[in-house]
Amino acid sequence: MACLATALTDITTDGSALLALKSRLSIDPSHVLYKNWSDSTSVCSWIGVTCGSRHQRVTALDISAMGLAGDLSPEMGNLTFLVYLNLSSNNFYGILPKELAQLRRLKVIDFKFNNFTGELPSWFGFLHELHFLNLRNNSFRGFMPNSISNVSKLETLDLSYNSLEGKVPEEVGNLYYLKTLSMQFNKFSGPIPMAIFNISNLEILALTGNSFSGELPANMCRHLPSLSELYLSKNELEGQIPSNISECSQFRLIALSYNKFSGPIPREIGKLKALEILHLGYNYLKGYNYTYTAFKIFKSGNLTSNS
Repeated sequence: MACLATALTDITTDGSALLALKSRLSIDPSHVLYKNWSDSTSVCSWIGVTCGSRHQRVTALDISAMGLAGDLSPEMGNLTFLVYLNLSSNNFYGILPKELAQLRRLKVIDFKFNNFTGELPSWFGFLHELHFLNLRNNSFRGFMPNSISNVSKLETLDLSYNSLEGKVPEEVGNLYYLKTLSMQFNKFSGPIPMAIFNISNLEILALTGNSFSGELPANMCRHLPSLSELYLSKNELEGQIPSNISECSQFRLIALSYNKFSGPIPREIGKLKALEILHLGYNYLKGYNYTYTAFKIFKSGNLTSNS
């Protein structure tokens, strides 16, 4: 009886947390959640809600692309069994409540295409089970917290299309399992942390549209055997394209246009058998006379150029 009472209390807590979220949403009676999320039905039957079979607690919340607008309630921190949280493609706004740090089981946070504001919370560092964090297309500002390196199981980190600034902390290089790192179209500046080029699992590195400066390391590809897509266009990078670029043998796409790269285009690029797209335009490179050229290298080995 005591165990049953505890279970009822727990699922009741989850229901109360979701109803607190609903109360902050601007939805009219015709919206599907208006009647569906109700005390008259089981929480586990609500649209967008998944419960675990063992504990009958809410383990997943997916209310993406439902035309929702509002801010997040602190009570969401009571959804302590939550593993998957997807609020993407809505119009959520405001600062992320610090109570979300209590969701220690979370593996997926997908908040892309909303209007969340404020600085990136340092409490992300407490979410040690997190594998996927997507915050792209929001209005986050300020600096990237060093504590992000504590999320050691991260495989995808996407912060693109925000207003983040300053230097990227070297500690990002401690995210050893990272496969995708995307921070495009922010206001980051300074050199790209050298530690990033030691993340051996990295497959996609996307930093286009910032103010990164400095040179790429000469041995850039030595510890990146899986890198297949490199987006560095529209920055202030300079120096030569690393001559050992063919060591990134999985390259399918290289985008280096709109920078200050100089010197020869490495012949080693011709050894990249998987390469399909190569963007080098608007630099100071030698070897070709062009203003802007997007090269496409096909697996047949033929090289064509489209202006």
